[in-house]
Amino acid sequence: MDVDLLSLVSFLLLFSFIFQLLRFCRADADFTILWAELLGKTPEKELRGKVVWITGASGGIGEELACQLAKVRALLILSARREHELYRVKQKCLEQGGIPAKDILVLPLDLMDRDSHEEKVKCAIQHFGNIHILINNAGRSQRSLCVDTSLDVYKAIMELNFLGTISLTKHILPHFLEMKKGLIVTINSVSGMAGVPLSSGYSASKHALQGFFNSLRTELADTPNIIISNVLPGPVQSDIVKNAFTEELGKRVPVMTDQSHKMSTQRCIHLILVAMANNLEEVWIADQPFLAVQYLWQYAPTWAWWITSKLGKRRVENFKRGLDADAAYFTKAK
Repeated sequence: MDVDLLSLVSFLLLFSFIFQLLRFCRADADFTILWAELLGKTPEKELRGKVVWITGASGGIGEELACQLAKVRALLILSARREHELYRVKQKCLEQGGIPAKDILVLPLDLMDRDSHEEKVKCAIQHFGNIHILINNAGRSQRSLCVDTSLDVYKAIMELNFLGTISLTKHILPHFLEMKKGLIVTINSVSGMAGVPLSSGYSASKHALQGFFNSLRTELADTPNIIISNVLPGPVQSDIVKNAFTEELGKRVPVMTDQSHKMSTQRCIHLILVAMANNLEEVWIADQPFLAVQYLWQYAPTWAWWITSKLGKRRVENFKRGLDADAAYFTKAK
């Protein structure tokens, strides 16, 4: 009997291991969020009627966040520098979400103009009477070699991605503390947990955000209903490369190619909404093999360093040949 029981337990463990391994091979996010997607709370129920402030809402991930939140009947505050693009996104939300125009506030915002943040927060709170969720999405990436990059570029990256984000967060935090609840979602990046060639300044800003919000979470231990959520996506189809910093301020990325190898924006945002509905504190979203690399960085950093150095060398070589940096992982130079 003992032998039969041991055999059964061994079989179940082996079956579970094989099942999880196969599941991981097909996964496009960490297991926690995939279980939440399957068995957890739904965005349609949890986010309906919530006031959500989205920065960087004029395109890409921010635009898709606005559209999907409109479909679940959230109330939206859309912020970015380009006001005309915000009104375009608002109209798109009205058409796709079927919500009244009064449920969407267009609030132009420049993260680098930190003196304006206090007044912007007051305006947002006054309009809806409350803010439930802040999504820190605004920021710019980078495509340049460190040796060629002006120090002014590094300063601009940190001013925008890091200092601008924490400035807005600090101004809204007293409101959340007064209400004793709130959700701060920061769209970070796989670059926030691993160094990425051609993105040294961008990666530094994302590491800084990860450290800041992880520290803030511990400071808010006495207010457990204020949730700090860090989202670390891998490559996603968006305008982030088009608008990236290069080695000099004002210089644009010269090469733009196909983004079909990246995760679809719609899938990425759906998973972010699942994470928000279930108050997940850290989320990894990426197609393979990027998801596997994230797990390696967390649990086997020595292996991760080896893989990153191999891929990084190829990426830099292709970049120097004039190929797109993102497609370089999948493209052989001719």
